[in-house]
Amino acid sequence: MTVGKSVTMQDIADRVGVSKALVSMIFRGVPGPSAETKERVLAVAAELDYRPNRTAALLSLRRTHLIGVMTDIRNAFHAEMVEHMVAEAAQVGYEVVLGPVTPTHAEADVIETLLDFRCEAVVLLGPEASDDALGAWGARVPLVAVGRRIKGVDAVRADDSRGMSVTVDHLVGLGHRRIAHLTGGSGAIGRDRHAGYRRAMHRHGLDDVIRVVEGDFTEQCAPSAVVDLLADAGNRPTAIVAANDRSAVGLLDALQRQGVSVPGEISITGYDDSTLARMAHIDLTTVSQEPKEQASRAIRAAVERLDSGRTDAVSSVLRPRLVVRGTTGPVATHVV
Repeated sequence: MTVGKSVTMQDIADRVGVSKALVSMIFRGVPGPSAETKERVLAVAAELDYRPNRTAALLSLRRTHLIGVMTDIRNAFHAEMVEHMVAEAAQVGYEVVLGPVTPTHAEADVIETLLDFRCEAVVLLGPEASDDALGAWGARVPLVAVGRRIKGVDAVRADDSRGMSVTVDHLVGLGHRRIAHLTGGSGAIGRDRHAGYRRAMHRHGLDDVIRVVEGDFTEQCAPSAVVDLLADAGNRPTAIVAANDRSAVGLLDALQRQGVSVPGEISITGYDDSTLARMAHIDLTTVSQEPKEQASRAIRAAVERLDSGRTDAVSSVLRPRLVVRGTTGPVATHVV
């Protein structure tokens, strides 16, 4: 073999003394070749350090067994979900292709790229596109939306209304009344969590102290939110419910820079129970969305479409769970 030249199936066939077609059958797992021939081919392939040309293989097959996953690579919760999805997909004979959403690569671009790679189904983590846009994509390829509800498309999500409800219940139980909310923006997931906060405050008879600051799902929204919330010293909140863990961690940083103690002066909660929230120096009270179970259900939903022929849209709703850590505590006695 020439140094630097890639080993091909023809090279293996020539060494073993069989046809290239027979070698191809063995690598594709097609029944027919004898066990002895298969063993010889695989031994030569190992000896020559053969690496299959996956692109060429995909072009020659009608199916790719690839599931695309659209994710925000800056989101620790999404990263954890992807890890579980890769493991789940492998168990059922599929591989995952990642499509990262970035400031320069929007959701529509990501989906097109995943389809260019011939993904047979696409799982969307926390999609922000309109229902109409997602419905249009769902007409082209089996689609699973994770984290939000949408008609006509498979959906896997936690009950955000309940998640926000148990969070407010926890804070009220600690004596808090002036509980503010840092929103997750105008997308569907942010709107659902905002609505859950308002319903919970109303249930506790706290409509008169509802306070909402517009934000997003990143740390960058926190500094201006803190300036706004601390502006009126006589009416500052004793607790802030953030729309997700990233914005909650931003609040922790911004409050520390302002010399405000957490939870001594202000309690903070997040949402997602990401790996970041579990770190000892952050120790964030947050809501777990059971990421492993969501990942499993999302991959199963995609595979049911592809392998079982299911055509009706299904929605799977998980019960969220409050995880109490060190960023929440009783309201300070001097502000009761």
